[in-house]
Amino acid sequence: MYVEERMYLLHPGKVPEYFKLYESEGMAVQARHLPHMVGYYVTEVGMQNLIVHMWAYEDLNQRDACRAALSADPDWQAYVAKIRPLIITQDTRIMKPAPFFLARLKTMLGAK
Repeated sequence: MYVEERMYLLHPGKVPEYFKLYESEGMAVQARHLPHMVGYYVTEVGMQNLIVHMWAYEDLNQRDACRAALSADPDWQAYVAKIRPLIITQDTRIMKPAPFFLARLKTMLGAK
């Protein structure tokens, strides 16, 4: 199992607009294509205007297939065109859980 962490640094003051667009347009499209949302956050302490969200995948092949389907979705393309001007930088990490946490993560996500 792998967890992808995506971080978007937004222009100051743009977090509410980003969240409004995500709730009204982006979340439903992602739910059609991405299997397991682990979390979706905004920083409270530290670097401000930072959105962090995480997604779990059984393996990297599943991630590639899911991301390709999402990218090809016209609804996603329209949504991305709206949020792109709000974003300063994007960073992505793909992580493997520690062996002792893997079973717990699978249980949390209802995976086998």
